[in-house]
Amino acid sequence: MNTPDVHSEAWIRRFHPADGRPVRLVCLPHAGGTASYFFPLSQRLAETADVLAVQYPGRQDRRREPPLESAQELATAIHTALRPYDDLPLVLFGHSMGAVLAFELARAMERAGTGPLGLIVSGRRSAALTCEDKVHTRGDAALLQEIRVLSGTDPGLLQDEEILSMVLPALRADFKAIETYAYRPDDDRSGAPLRCPVSVLTGVADPRVSLEQAMAWRELTTGEFSFASFPGGHFYLAEQQDQVAEAITGSIRSFTEARIHGHASAEGPTHVSVDA
Repeated sequence: MNTPDVHSEAWIRRFHPADGRPVRLVCLPHAGGTASYFFPLSQRLAETADVLAVQYPGRQDRRREPPLESAQELATAIHTALRPYDDLPLVLFGHSMGAVLAFELARAMERAGTGPLGLIVSGRRSAALTCEDKVHTRGDAALLQEIRVLSGTDPGLLQDEEILSMVLPALRADFKAIETYAYRPDDDRSGAPLRCPVSVLTGVADPRVSLEQAMAWRELTTGEFSFASFPGGHFYLAEQQDQVAEAITGSIRSFTEARIHGHASAEGPTHVSVDA
């Protein structure tokens, strides 16, 4: 690993350094999320991968920085921040908004000739599906109601005006970034935008992502594809941490085998349903 520069140190958190692992897992959080959301997952996966968590500007220790309002800007900045860590194969894992950022990051890496070992997307419909949501254009009450529907934040925190004043600007910027995102095919590629394998994870009761919308990620890669559903809603992974860690470990193993054996594509998607 090269020595991270100031830019990388701002964006990347390494809670459980695991030198000697054969792969690095890059975790990208949801709208309003922080790198620390992945602390428990990093702990569980320390024996499998060197886990990196991305910290977007505008929150926690970066709260004095203006948040970015463009998914493409976020993906580009993260791509730059990861350069000191590309001495090992990278697996990208993104939840919700982070899934779209991970997808765009994978595209950028493949264009640069250093594609990821694989992509794991969670809690998000296919990036190619048009987003009709406009929550970021509404008032604070509507924004907070969306958070309540998704059940991703302690309800008590939503009553604390001091905390709300700190998190609302970043939350609104994140919603703007994901709601104004539009997938644009590459002009020089007539087929799927990715060649790397893709794994999809989703909650069966997610109010914003149907199983069909999650399965539609299949059309965005020529690589192998797998699909796993879990009990729970949009933030199923908070309740199913051991099962999610096991699924990610399985995907990393599958990605590694695919690269070793040079598998170009799978015959069809593999669907695994995880019981509670």
